[in-house]
Amino acid sequence: MLRFLDIFFLVFHTVWTAFNVVGWAWRRTRLWHLATITLTAFSWFALGIFYGFGYCLCTDWHWAVRRKLGHTGDPHSYVQFLIEQLTGYRPPRALADTLAISIFFAAAALTVVLNVRDWRRRGQRTSAIGTAYSPPDRPP
Repeated sequence: MLRFLDIFFLVFHTVWTAFNVVGWAWRRTRLWHLATITLTAFSWFALGIFYGFGYCLCTDWHWAVRRKLGHTGDPHSYVQFLIEQLTGYRPPRALADTLAISIFFAAAALTVVLNVRDWRRRGQRTSAIGTAYSPPDRPP
């Protein structure tokens, strides 16, 4: 079961992280992206008040599973872990943290701006559709 959880967290957390980076790019995924960015922000900043800035619930659970499997020396952040898994190089903590926070804020800004733009466009279309044609009044 622990091996399954290790693989599950690796896949789930990697997909979540990748989606946080690029999910804003497609109109159909923007609301989902806004939700995942918001949940990530909640973990990093709200839970971070209690557990330390940048706290990630998913990383915490994954590292607990890996400890039970006998893994020691996992890096501070999931970004360091992913880079090391993909390239064999573990970047310094400061570099990984700067990379993560920079990409996070860029993606968060993009998703907010694009979701607001999409919401406004939907409102304008609805208004335009509502005023484009009015059926004639029928006598009772």
